[in-house]
Amino acid sequence: MNPSERIDQLIAEITDWRGKTFASIRKSILAADGEITEEWKWMGSPVWSRDGMIAVANAHKGKVKLTFAHGASLADPDKLFNAGLEGNARRAIDYFEGDKINERALKNLVRAAIEYNQFKLKKNAPAGTRAKVHEGKKS
Repeated sequence: MNPSERIDQLIAEITDWRGKTFASIRKSILAADGEITEEWKWMGSPVWSRDGMIAVANAHKGKVKLTFAHGASLADPDKLFNAGLEGNARRAIDYFEGDKINERALKNLVRAAIEYNQFKLKKNAPAGTRAKVHEGKKS
């Protein structure tokens, strides 16, 4: 079973409001960018990535938690982050029963995470590679 199928199965097994919330979160994440990949890590956690990890989601008793790997480095103009605010790297959004998902804001946050991952890749690339990438953009 591939990661997307495992995520489908996980969502189907969550028969209360958390399953619907999880499905909506997933839909918004995937709609933010066509190159996002789904992964299955840490013995049962859906992970979304593009040029590095974007976020991981888990259904807990009473909430669905969406944790952004580099959330502390992301601008959050819509103030979606409401958990893990004391951390140095991660930030999370806890969704509770009845919460409405702000799809536009979530997509923007996902896109900001992708931009952060791409910036980090360029910054950490060997010097010769950075020059070639830079030269390619000029021409």
